[in-house]
Amino acid sequence: MNSQLENIEFYFPDKFNQDDFIQLLPEEPFSENAISFLNALSNVLRNNPECDNFPEIITFAFFCRQANIIQLKKIYYPENNKRTGRGVVFHISPSNMPMNFAYSLVSGILSGNTNIVRLPSKKFTQVDMVLKAIKSLGDKQEFLSFTKRMLLVRYDKMNSATSYFSSVCNARIIWGGDSAISEIKKNKLPAKAIDLTFGDKYSICLINANQFIHEVFPEKTVQSFYNDTFLFDQNACTSPHLIVWFGSNENIKNSKQIFWDNLYDLVEKKYHFQAHSVIDKLNTFYNQAIQMDGIKKVTMPDNLIWRVELQELPEDVDKHRCHCGYFVEYTAESLSELSGIISKKYQTIACYGFEKKDWSGFNIKNDLNVSDRLKPIGKTSDFSLTWDGYNLIDTLSREQ
Repeated sequence: MNSQLENIEFYFPDKFNQDDFIQLLPEEPFSENAISFLNALSNVLRNNPECDNFPEIITFAFFCRQANIIQLKKIYYPENNKRTGRGVVFHISPSNMPMNFAYSLVSGILSGNTNIVRLPSKKFTQVDMVLKAIKSLGDKQEFLSFTKRMLLVRYDKMNSATSYFSSVCNARIIWGGDSAISEIKKNKLPAKAIDLTFGDKYSICLINANQFIHEVFPEKTVQSFYNDTFLFDQNACTSPHLIVWFGSNENIKNSKQIFWDNLYDLVEKKYHFQAHSVIDKLNTFYNQAIQMDGIKKVTMPDNLIWRVELQELPEDVDKHRCHCGYFVEYTAESLSELSGIISKKYQTIACYGFEKKDWSGFNIKNDLNVSDRLKPIGKTSDFSLTWDGYNLIDTLSREQ
């Protein structure tokens, strides 16, 4: 075996013939084999009672079911299209997001490619459960011709395997921070290969207090917000850090009380708090206080949730972010106040009490296009085959 592939953990398959693997021919997007395999993977995950403890796995399983994939095919690959995968796609997953590798793999599968996936360096139960499901299908005769088109590995970031996999791929997808992406891109690609990078992003949440105050089941909205944020320790690019409140002063005051009380109760019961995050939050707050006038830390029962209120909305608010329950709050009178901060660095805008039509005038006036990034609270991490403006099927395939 190539010396560059030493000290690698091969999770699927157990053995790797590099020459045979890189010579596999690409397929047409949304092939019957791909749809059949993903549907079987969905069934295995949904029939495993242990997966019920991980809503992100169940969400992934529903994404992979045949009915959903067929609907996606109608949107992304109409009958008159004639495309084929680019060849080998090398996926580099972020270390702190358990399910990212699975969605990235699906995008490579559906676009007709052979896929190499570097798994998250951090160990996650969710990753192990998906890998177990994939392995169970790899033993089935009807999927042997398809599963040989996947390689799932884990290795240290200093390992030379990244250089080798980059040298044999036709497309490379890098998920992670901007500095990590820059370091990985030092590994050269073949002349005709493409890089697709998804770096640092910032997400926010907008809440219309005039509607939230009348919410019959506010705890459901708060549970959804918890899923968007604490399930990922706010490490996901889709996890909101800034919360902007709209409405009358009285409704905002009462809505905040309801919202944060419910969230605190939920976090106290469900969230595994790590002591080191207190230091991170404190350092973030001090740095923010030095650079912003008039900020205020709202009193909370303990360190589980930090709330920092802003008097002004600075253009660089996205630079002051933390994880593990650190939220910045601002009260706005209109959407126009957001025009000075929203940029290409913004991934998702979670909303309560807003609709896309509310944004039409805002988009036109400010020469922005944020409507495609609007998500209801609880839906920010829902995966789409159009991500950060890229149509993944078209990008990872080519015309025949």
